[in-house]
Amino acid sequence: MGGVPLRRPPFRPHCDDVLLAVCSWLGGLLLWLLGLYSQGNRDLLPAWVTLLPLTLLAALELIRRSSPQLALVLATLGVVADQFTRGNLATVIMFADIVYAAVVYGTPSAARRIPITTGMITLITTIGFVAWFRTAEALLFGLIVAAVSFAPALTGVTLRNHRQAADAARLRAEQTALLAEIDHNQAVLAERTRMARELHDMVANHLSAIAIHSTAALSIDTPETSSRALAVIRENSVQGLAEMRRLIGLLRAGGESEEPAAAPTLDGLDALLAQSRAFAADTGLAFALDDARPPGLKLPTPVELAAYRIVQESLTNALKHASPGPVTVALTHADDTLTVTVTSPYDGDRAGPRAPGSGAGLVGMEERVALLHGVLATGPVPGPDGTKTWQVRAELPAEDNSKELPI
Repeated sequence: MGGVPLRRPPFRPHCDDVLLAVCSWLGGLLLWLLGLYSQGNRDLLPAWVTLLPLTLLAALELIRRSSPQLALVLATLGVVADQFTRGNLATVIMFADIVYAAVVYGTPSAARRIPITTGMITLITTIGFVAWFRTAEALLFGLIVAAVSFAPALTGVTLRNHRQAADAARLRAEQTALLAEIDHNQAVLAERTRMARELHDMVANHLSAIAIHSTAALSIDTPETSSRALAVIRENSVQGLAEMRRLIGLLRAGGESEEPAAAPTLDGLDALLAQSRAFAADTGLAFALDDARPPGLKLPTPVELAAYRIVQESLTNALKHASPGPVTVALTHADDTLTVTVTSPYDGDRAGPRAPGSGAGLVGMEERVALLHGVLATGPVPGPDGTKTWQVRAELPAEDNSKELPI
């Protein structure tokens, strides 16, 4: 055999078609043996000739799925030939099945043409028989033609339409499931990103202060420095643990029943700057707030939270990297836009302890601004006296909610 692969036969009929062909041929043979013919007045040809159209139609049943149009053409010739013999009912029944199969398994164009063609043949045949015999019984011939050709074609069209509708519904269901899975994955990713951003904003500044002051305590070995550093480390450790517990509580299954924590707002910037001043006692940084917002301004909660987190992250970065000098936080509101600007001295060569940065803070600020469709710019800018200054500037769309309140 030499390892030569066996070729698959080009034609292999369906097992149901084989069973149908065998049963139909045996049924027609039984009718022939019993002398039961559909037409008894055809004595010109021998009785065995009736078996020829029967055998042809039975053979065509084998290709009713693979070559439905060819089977229909040959079956039409076979059923016409059967009319010149004594006739066999099994031959006519197999022809009706082949018409049905040609519509169900054929091409879409054939499925459209066959019902129209069989309907026209039925109509023409009925009119011809009525005109020839001029009796009401002639209508029965039209009914027989309709039952053998037009009715199977209509049945095939109905089944084909139902199958196409079922396939379309299944495809829509699969697409819906796929879209639902994509939406679920996107929602999970968005939630993970949000939780990562919240975790960084809540805990990272405390850990940065701990890292800076622990480095200072190790590098400047004096009792005062160590005592002050330990106090700051303890305070930030306690606050960081509190923030972590609150975040873990929100992630737990029963977190919804707990009392919701208030989101930080811009009213807490004074406390935030006071905390930064305590952290920067030995760094030479001076923190100042320039709030030029109109009195009584009420901003949407997401805008307040985003602005607070941007200032918080900017101050943390100033503690990590800024050179000694003033760190200014400026707030302005004009044309329904809140502008947050944080400037700090930056010469790229700061002396003293530093905390390593991962870049996640800038990514978090960009994400917060993007969610509000704002604009964020970060980078070095020239200072008023020619010094290098690092600036974080965020423009957040923020309509004054107090305009909607009744006076």
